[in-house]
Amino acid sequence: MESVDVRVLRAARDWQEAGHRLMLATVVKTWGSSPRPVGSMMVLREDGRCIGSVSGGCIEDDLIHRYTRAYGDGSIPQSAPELVRYGVTADEAHRFGLPCGGTLELLLEFAPVGGILNELVRRLETGQLVQRTVDCASGAVTLSDASAPEALHFDGVTLSSTLGPQYRLLLIGAGSLAEYVATMALFNDFAVTVCDPRIEHLGTWSVDGVAFTTEMPDDAVRALNPDSRSCIVALSHDPKLDDMALLEALHSPAFYVGAIGSRRNAASRRQRFIEHLDETETSVQRLHSPVGLHIGSKTPAEIAVSVMAHILAVKNGVMTG
Repeated sequence: MESVDVRVLRAARDWQEAGHRLMLATVVKTWGSSPRPVGSMMVLREDGRCIGSVSGGCIEDDLIHRYTRAYGDGSIPQSAPELVRYGVTADEAHRFGLPCGGTLELLLEFAPVGGILNELVRRLETGQLVQRTVDCASGAVTLSDASAPEALHFDGVTLSSTLGPQYRLLLIGAGSLAEYVATMALFNDFAVTVCDPRIEHLGTWSVDGVAFTTEMPDDAVRALNPDSRSCIVALSHDPKLDDMALLEALHSPAFYVGAIGSRRNAASRRQRFIEHLDETETSVQRLHSPVGLHIGSKTPAEIAVSVMAHILAVKNGVMTG
């Protein structure tokens, strides 16, 4: 799978090249509870088709009604960006299905510049991290290279957002648990790579959309070149494989490093790392093991739920990494 941002922007590029009129909507501010986070995008064309999401559905319906011919009410204008707010009153919050107290603000861009849009999609498709800046008065867009992900910035004058590679997950071990974790990660917009030098373990793999490598796990971590959007989880149950990956991952910028195993095995691994492999109490604190949230899981499917839930909680800042 690929990132939602790439799908939205590629659709915008393709529709524009086909002669359609477009509107690109971006969530720039939220107050209270909101259905989608800041930075969420959708593209809408004049016949009512849209890709992406800025809410649970009701705001999309209102945008379609107000800015397209889908219901016979006007068409997408060719004008400067427009700022709209939903959920200011309790009545609006109820009407648009926003949670109690929820308000969000959208920047609507009309007829985004084709050349810039094409260049942005090209960069994103090649895995680059790009900062997109919009002049809210004129609609002019500039692109620049970004060295690290940054939070969306909006001050009413300019919108600046960092767009780039998907979150990435490297799994060590190609067993049944890895298949469940990979499936859930793909649904959550992660790019997934599975490393297992035991070729026979790859023979029954049944999940599409996953990259494979049979190199040694520490080499696989180095090849991944982890950044702050990367996570590494060891699931092989073989210390000779898992430990190699973990030792490399613990000293990377990866936001999450985890390993399967019982509490006893996890304690033994930490002690082994400190006593024999030059790790410290501080460095092993980064290791989530046993991996996942404690939900009493016994089956591979349930364990995968706990693993993915914990990864997402750390990614979203709900729990510390």
